[in-house]
Amino acid sequence: MTAGGAPALAAPSFHPSGPVGAVRVSAEQPSPERPLVAVAHRGASGHAPENTLAAIDAADELGAVTVEIDVQLTADGEPVLMHDASLERTTDIEEVHPDLDSYDIADLTLEQIEAVDAGSWFDPAFEGEPVPTFEEALDRLESLDLNLFLEVKDPESHPGIEEVLAEELTSHSYWMRKNPPREPNRLMIQSFDWDSMETSEDLLPSVPHGLLGEVPVDELDDHDWADMVNPNHTGLTADYVSSVQEAGFEIMPYTVNEQDRMVEVLEMGTDGFVTDFPDIGQDAVAEFEGARW
Repeated sequence: MTAGGAPALAAPSFHPSGPVGAVRVSAEQPSPERPLVAVAHRGASGHAPENTLAAIDAADELGAVTVEIDVQLTADGEPVLMHDASLERTTDIEEVHPDLDSYDIADLTLEQIEAVDAGSWFDPAFEGEPVPTFEEALDRLESLDLNLFLEVKDPESHPGIEEVLAEELTSHSYWMRKNPPREPNRLMIQSFDWDSMETSEDLLPSVPHGLLGEVPVDELDDHDWADMVNPNHTGLTADYVSSVQEAGFEIMPYTVNEQDRMVEVLEMGTDGFVTDFPDIGQDAVAEFEGARW
């Protein structure tokens, strides 16, 4: 997912230190009473370095209830948080490991990744912020009582990632328990790779799964095992939103960073949206609901 054009705000003062069940559970249908959600993209990535524990903490401080993170596998099969295939943009890996032939996650061990700084590129206040493991992120999210949008990045480059993530998630009973119907989903797994999501749904049939990108209206029925369709907000129309919801899916477009646009996508009937600025997102939801009522 790509971020919008809102300016980054000043760094905040806080800084942190196997398949389920044999019985398939039918896909959840959208709840008309479920609240609108401003999902914190890669944590509150407009305020803290993306996909770090600091960004998760910032999302919580700013009132988010759901956090989106990206997960990939290291060369030794450990799931870690990172959006890009390479660590070059968001870490100092070229300084720490100047002689490596590749800086891609899939070519690096967890030990190599743990040596890098994933915070200073964003702001000196975050110097020393590490690349978190998936387990560390799950523990932090649980401790803060936050919900999770889990994006599986480029599964073709990480064979077996669906099984690794399913095993990790099922080892935490917290993530296998559903929230009440009037609350946001506790866990939702999504990817641009829809075949990967069907594999994941086979492993975790009780967990909602989402398709990133715009699914053609005439192909929606082909993916009736999924629960959400989450396209880019650019070019989104109320007719498309209506078609997706009538087919039984929820829809939360990405990545919306301007409050006026957030209100526009809510006016189209979406179930929420993804944003780098969950604080602005909360304001937009309040503005929309105030105008509606």
